[in-house]
Amino acid sequence: MTILSSVSPGVALLITFGVVAGMLATRAMDVVMARLPEGETPPFVASGVLTEQDPDTAPKRLAAVVHHVAGWLTGPLYVTLLLLVGNVLGDGVVTYLLTAVVLLVLMVVFFAVVVLPRPGLARQRVRTITRDWAVSAAAYLLVLVPLVAGAAGVLSGL
Repeated sequence: MTILSSVSPGVALLITFGVVAGMLATRAMDVVMARLPEGETPPFVASGVLTEQDPDTAPKRLAAVVHHVAGWLTGPLYVTLLLLVGNVLGDGVVTYLLTAVVLLVLMVVFFAVVVLPRPGLARQRVRTITRDWAVSAAAYLLVLVPLVAGAAGVLSGL
């Protein structure tokens, strides 16, 4: 027996919906990022790290691809964390919120500690980029969490 054969169809559907929710949350995040001073910089930082270029000259297409794929995959990551936290705390609002806080911390810390220091940007700009990233990540989760909660509610009723 494999692990996949023991996973209920509802869990598999919820993880799959996590991708869809991640896509929608990424589009909402894009709107917020466009309004922040350094909001659109994080994808270019990631692109620059991957190509060993300055974020200001990093490939635009790669920045878009990295940003969107990461956003799409963060949806199922949230669902997976939610299932793990739910096994400990049960099903409820606290579980959804705690999981969102954990994911927000992971998103911001990973970007600020692993990705952002590599390009060698000015300290003041790094602070602004980190702040704008945190705001953008919070906006992402403000869309993602209700979508996943709604899908979980529908799937639990099936």
